[in-house]
Amino acid sequence: MVEQHPFKLLVLGSNPSQPTTFSYHLTDPLNPHATTVKRLVIIEDQTAIREMLVEILRLDPNYQLVGESGDGQSAVNLCLEVKPDLLVLDAKLPGLNGVDILRRISKKLPGMRVMVFSGYENPMLVREMLEAGAHGFVEKTAGLFEFKKGLETVASGGTYFGPAVAALLRDVVANPDASSASDFLTDREREILQLVAESHSTREIAAKLGISIKTVDNHRTNLMRKLNLHDVASLTRYALEVGLIEQKKTQ
Repeated sequence: MVEQHPFKLLVLGSNPSQPTTFSYHLTDPLNPHATTVKRLVIIEDQTAIREMLVEILRLDPNYQLVGESGDGQSAVNLCLEVKPDLLVLDAKLPGLNGVDILRRISKKLPGMRVMVFSGYENPMLVREMLEAGAHGFVEKTAGLFEFKKGLETVASGGTYFGPAVAALLRDVVANPDASSASDFLTDREREILQLVAESHSTREIAAKLGISIKTVDNHRTNLMRKLNLHDVASLTRYALEVGLIEQKKTQ
């Protein structure tokens, strides 16, 4: 039995809103063709966890770290620019969540393998991530051994789920026809739903997305009609339930 150790937080001071690309190559100088080195991108908004993963994985000769980011939209741009073989992706990110990131890039990067690494999991979120293109999902409460095993499996072409996620998948299998109302929302409506739930004003949303205030209002009206929800509090509760945003912790 392998002892599992929880992740230790290492605060190294990077800015999650500024994506970083790396140009170094890690291979075995004695046998450079022994394995295919996977070009890796890490998307994680918690600086401590992201920088810890960077420090660990850039020392592994099986991976070449080519970029990192902590912001949803920046993550999309980064992935489309560097075209990684392997993506470690958090489900919860500011601006654009993991599901919407995968919906935007999976078809454009069909060879990319994706492992979700998230502290928030429920059957609906797991199902949506898999449908959007993820190949594995490991919860952050799992040990480092579990994370590395999952990443190796996904990188090799397999699928992998952490123990807590595997248990949740039983619910998904038991209810294969269950669908989320958010499936009927457009990508733009999902973006606006997330931003409304994150307490952004209509003016802020319009500026952030580069659209008019009237367009934001129209999208919000449509998504409220589709979800049969009619106030911000209800939209926020729904966004929490489907994993678009994370419950704020009280001090």
